[in-house]
Amino acid sequence: MHHLPPLIAPQEFNDAAAALALVRHIYDSSMTHLRAGMQRFVAGDDSAGPVRAFYPLVRIRTETVLRQAAGAQERLSYGFVAGPGVFETTLTRPDLFNNYYLEQFRLLLLNHGVTLEVTTSKQPIPVHFSFAENEHIEGNLSAERRQMMRDWFDLPDLGAMDDGIANGTYEPQPGRPFPLSLFTAQRMDYSLHRLRHYTGTVPEHFQNFVLFTNYQFYIDEFIRLGHELMQDARSDYAAFIEPGNVVTRRVGEAAQAGDALGKAPPRLPQMPAYHLVRPDGNGITMVNIGVGPANAKNITDHIAVLRPHAWIMLGHCAGLRNGQQLGDYVLAHAYVREDHVLDEELPLWVPIPALAEVQVALEQAVADVTQMRGAELKQIMRTGTVATTDNRNWELLPDNQPQRRFSQSRAVALDMESATIAANGFRFRVPYGTLLCVSDKPLHGEIKLPGMANHFYRERVDQHLRIGIRALELLRQAGMNQLHSRKLRSFAEVAFQ
Repeated sequence: MHHLPPLIAPQEFNDAAAALALVRHIYDSSMTHLRAGMQRFVAGDDSAGPVRAFYPLVRIRTETVLRQAAGAQERLSYGFVAGPGVFETTLTRPDLFNNYYLEQFRLLLLNHGVTLEVTTSKQPIPVHFSFAENEHIEGNLSAERRQMMRDWFDLPDLGAMDDGIANGTYEPQPGRPFPLSLFTAQRMDYSLHRLRHYTGTVPEHFQNFVLFTNYQFYIDEFIRLGHELMQDARSDYAAFIEPGNVVTRRVGEAAQAGDALGKAPPRLPQMPAYHLVRPDGNGITMVNIGVGPANAKNITDHIAVLRPHAWIMLGHCAGLRNGQQLGDYVLAHAYVREDHVLDEELPLWVPIPALAEVQVALEQAVADVTQMRGAELKQIMRTGTVATTDNRNWELLPDNQPQRRFSQSRAVALDMESATIAANGFRFRVPYGTLLCVSDKPLHGEIKLPGMANHFYRERVDQHLRIGIRALELLRQAGMNQLHSRKLRSFAEVAFQ
């Protein structure tokens, strides 16, 4: 018999804030119960027996395909269910997702005119996801005691956190509710846990607009720019945060609780993240994903649960056309996917469309930063297909097979990450874009030599980064209602953004 937290009765709400308050109460009660149980277990007290607590759940019931809202709300690509039925999802971290949940609840109430039911789910919370930040009490356990945890607490359940909903392969059993969101609470908790490990920063610091890069040079420039902005009292950004949760506040801003806990790590994590923070969360996060599609898939799998408004890849590429020059830009409007890491989740016959809002912002950003227009702009930026491969030495393969395929696809550039990031954006309904910079032309005998590379990096990195930042700022200024595209939504889509 498991030791359970006090029962909290289900309630129905016509008010989004009140519904969220009960979600928070259920979640906090569960966390308190699990942490207390873990403390007793570490102390060797087994008198209460195995400990279990559950995630909160929100449910909506509707009997019609009609929606209540009119006008602007109907143009949103989310915030409504596909038709009659019962729809539900488990929820986690209402502190972190407060504004997100509040908006989803508000839209459901507005669009359907029915109540939201909030209750305790039947999905147990794994004890690993109950530890508070900087809490490592399990480290004091003996090997035998750690082995006993399996008998006393729930562990992560892979069956409860796969990506079937996002992949479009999930089919509820007859009579079972339909999903309200792409991710279950346990799937979200798993990714939040992974983000700390891979990026060296807590999920709370991640912003709604994300830049990915495959070179440290861009990160070095982002760090320099971040500290520069913190010296400007008029900056839109209130803080700059680095791995180890090291916080630099904008000049004139008072330190906040927890700032002193930040400490630079002895070595950088695998994919370090840096954050230009706005109070509304609509700042910019930049992540060095390193080289290769496996890293690109891994980090976007996890950042996706934060439901960012957009992510953009800034990186280097091989130019495939003779007329290109080193330092030219490539704006991807299509992708050839030879990365293979998403073949099981997103079949190759699925097209990855360019998103007009992101394309326009990227082109405008190039023009704004370079001060070039029209024909002059076209001399340094080409729009075309980008091919992504998982073979770094593709040009050494026999019989010119890759070159022939790339030529047939009309590819103008090749890298190892962009199609993966775009495809995972499509898969997880996160608006995406790609702006690359030509760093070599292997098909035309122009490989990077040390002197050339140093000159290239000095000339282009700062400009390229400023273009990426400018593009995200343009997207933010245009508003989120313009950004979230119906191109990314399926026939019977979940309601949550």
